[in-house]
Amino acid sequence: MEKEQKGTILAFIAAIISGFAIFANKIFIVDLEPVVFTAVRAMLIGLLFFLLSLWSFNFDLSGFRKARWNYLLAIGIIGGGLAFYLFFSGLKLTTAGRAAFLHKTLPLFTTIIAYVFLKEAITKKQLIALILMLAGALAISSTAISPDAFWTNPAFGDLLVIAATILWGVENVIAKKALLQKESHFVVMFGRMFFGAVFLFGAMLLLGKFELLLMLKQSQILNLIASAAILAGYVLTYYWSLKLINVSKASTILLFAPLITLLLSMAFMGEQPPLLQLAGSALILAGAFAIAKVKSGIEQPKAV
Repeated sequence: MEKEQKGTILAFIAAIISGFAIFANKIFIVDLEPVVFTAVRAMLIGLLFFLLSLWSFNFDLSGFRKARWNYLLAIGIIGGGLAFYLFFSGLKLTTAGRAAFLHKTLPLFTTIIAYVFLKEAITKKQLIALILMLAGALAISSTAISPDAFWTNPAFGDLLVIAATILWGVENVIAKKALLQKESHFVVMFGRMFFGAVFLFGAMLLLGKFELLLMLKQSQILNLIASAAILAGYVLTYYWSLKLINVSKASTILLFAPLITLLLSMAFMGEQPPLLQLAGSALILAGAFAIAKVKSGIEQPKAV
């Protein structure tokens, strides 16, 4: 099999996993407290990336001493902790389809934050794409749907998902700074989930939810393991595809993910998106597609 074909297939597999993940997590989170769900999930994934980091250092722990822990701490608390807590709290309240498309506004917030703090230029094409995505997000969030057993407060859930996406935009900019300093992406992902787990377990204690951890049923534990395994499968296939094809192509293929989420939600949860929501979803996809086609200048890391 040719390199390009193999990378494309892997990217499509990653998109399918990503689209299935939000749908599956929507089911998993229904009978779980979000802070417990996110804390245990972060711990499991953090352990996975710790092992991958060790493997990348040839099992030499001295590699961790070179890590820039201030970056990793910020990435963990913001992206691996608070953002995940807000997202899954929102996912519990809104529909899987709305959450999936609102999450795809991440390039909107990342681009704006990078412009402010990294002085990255915004081209006309990017500006048009950002306007499309903003209009799409406004269309979705302004579309009222009746509460249901699976989505008890869609309006508030949408706001939590948007807040989480903004925080992931902040995290992306910090991660970019860390990676420009030649930090291993495995170490960055480990820091994201490890410090995120520490933050979330602390939040669990402060919120008086720790006893819920000790009361987890076998089915809930299996759901947590399944959620972590799904994410691991996504990371493995997506990063593998990046070794074989351009990041712009891989990220464009990922735009199929929210469509998969929406179709699964409509088929198995009875989600019936209004026309305005579908129009907003299309605008977000169009904007994300346009941004994925914008070529990036490669910034050289500064000496430290």
